[in-house]
Amino acid sequence: MEAQRLLSGFCSPSPIPNARTQYFVRFPSPSPSPSSSSSSSSAASFAQSHRWVSFKARPLSTKLIQCRNTADTERAEVVVSSDKQDLTSGIRRKKLAVFVSGGGSNFRSIHEACLNGLILGDVVVLVASKQGCGGADYAREKGLPIMVFPKTKLEPDGISPADLVATFRGLEVDFVLLAGYLKLIPVELIQAYPRSILNIHPSLLPAFGGKGHYGMKVHKAVIASGARYTGPTIHFVDEHYDTGRILAQRVVPVLAKDTAEELAARVLREEHSLYVEVITAVCEERMAWRDDGVPIIRSKENPNEYS
Repeated sequence: MEAQRLLSGFCSPSPIPNARTQYFVRFPSPSPSPSSSSSSSSAASFAQSHRWVSFKARPLSTKLIQCRNTADTERAEVVVSSDKQDLTSGIRRKKLAVFVSGGGSNFRSIHEACLNGLILGDVVVLVASKQGCGGADYAREKGLPIMVFPKTKLEPDGISPADLVATFRGLEVDFVLLAGYLKLIPVELIQAYPRSILNIHPSLLPAFGGKGHYGMKVHKAVIASGARYTGPTIHFVDEHYDTGRILAQRVVPVLAKDTAEELAARVLREEHSLYVEVITAVCEERMAWRDDGVPIIRSKENPNEYS
């Protein structure tokens, strides 16, 4: 919105849809007019004339836009930076598809991190297992495209695996992120996106994982087992539930008098931060694979350290 306000006096009122790409604007020198108070005001407002002023907007295209100032007919040039690369790192922004089945709190934290510049990527589509879930409601509020998958009796508008893959190809999706998605991912998608699909699970896998282990059921099982530690796991997705290679984990202590709800709340807080950290590393191309097939993350501060 600030970008639109800054350009409203120089360009046609075409909207700038979001705030991620870096723009550089060079404003013209105002024509001095001692007899006009408005000219003095204009000169004061644009004391930075002939300097480049930057602001952020989401990637659109790489081009030069020339607009005319209707007040004095001088041009304001808007140089739109590449929609493929971050100007400082030279790494291309990644396109993300997120899957949800419920409230979508992890999806929200991912989306907000993209908007805030923490993640070098953008959520380009949300896939929901049902239209009425909280994650889908949030996506509608934010104007994000929504797809329903899979097609079921309760969700007749759902799409097929082939259409899902074709849509992702058309959107040029780089990574697929499962954020509380309870359905099994189709083999077609796994084959189309090898080593590119991540899931987050609310226990320290391989413990308390597999079909039927989700949500509050996991936390109840952890407490009942007497385990002293739990926490979220982020892993790559294969053809089975919760069996893909582990990428990151974070330990959360189980307290003696914990209820499942209390434990779930503490684990969820760690899920939000851990998932954003991992996606940040993946989008910045700081993930590598050991010779034995284990994925590891390179430290941003010290490139020689891995975790």
